Amino acid sequence: MDFVIFVIAMAVLIWGADVIIDQSEHIALKFKIPEFIIGATLIALGTSLPEMAASIAASYNGKSDIAVSNVIGSNVLNITLVLATVFLIAKKINPARDFFAKDSTWALVPVLVFVLMIIDGVISRFDATLLLLLMGAYMMFLLQDAKDIPELEDLDDSNHTFSWFKIILMLLVGFVLVIVGAHFSIESASEIARSFGISEWVIGIIMISLGTSLPELVVSVSAAFKGKIDMAIGNIIGSNMANTTVVLGAAAMVQPIKIDALANIFDISTMIVATLLLVFITANKLYTKSAGISLLIILGLFLQNTLLSI
Repeated sequence: MDFVIFVIAMAVLIWGADVIIDQSEHIALKFKIPEFIIGATLIALGTSLPEMAASIAASYNGKSDIAVSNVIGSNVLNITLVLATVFLIAKKINPARDFFAKDSTWALVPVLVFVLMIIDGVISRFDATLLLLLMGAYMMFLLQDAKDIPELEDLDDSNHTFSWFKIILMLLVGFVLVIVGAHFSIESASEIARSFGISEWVIGIIMISLGTSLPELVVSVSAAFKGKIDMAIGNIIGSNMANTTVVLGAAAMVQPIKIDALANIFDISTMIVATLLLVFITANKLYTKSAGISLLIILGLFLQNTLLSI
């Protein structure tokens, strides 16, 4: 029964996120916000809502392992699964944006800051404040950089009747679905872990992170199919940035998060390696199927280690 509740709760969680993403995109198109900015901010934050809701709910209920492992697992999956899938399915990958020069640092810095913060075994409210400030700095950078990015002239939202009342109403519905889905997914996942003798860390890093990464996968794959490579990659970078700063920061604000870094060194190291690979790929513009396969190899090692630990 717990597994059925978990599946339904994750579906509600993802559905709520999809509603929020859809309404955010209408706002972006209405005001002609550049394509990359949509991917790296509105859509990235929208697709990170499941992670945020799940981690906040976990932190509130004193389940620190789920709160942290969800973020680590999502970051790893966003790069090794979502980005790899984009590389493998896209017919041509020739992004207009120089992701290495402008964005790779923003993908790496929060991960390194996270490593420094967990050395003492806890992410405190002070740490959370610093993480949220880091996301604020990233948003300021994007807004400043947006002045040099061409506007979205090729996307037409004329078929959609723009109504602030409808959009705000749908956003509220989306947030309610996300919150309810997060609560029941965390509770049912914990029960599953206990019934099978599996640690909450493993549940968070596989079941919950995979479920909460589905919006990134759907949005990025859809964007890749439409030739919106900048939006697809921007969503992945922005989502990882949001996961490590806003998601962890919000969860730690609710309650300081304890983490045993040594006990989970492999998963943390995998997140670092995956992020460094992202930087390497963008630095050398290796937007190829070979790069996608390389990322899938990292994913295979990550899953093997996790399954062996069960």
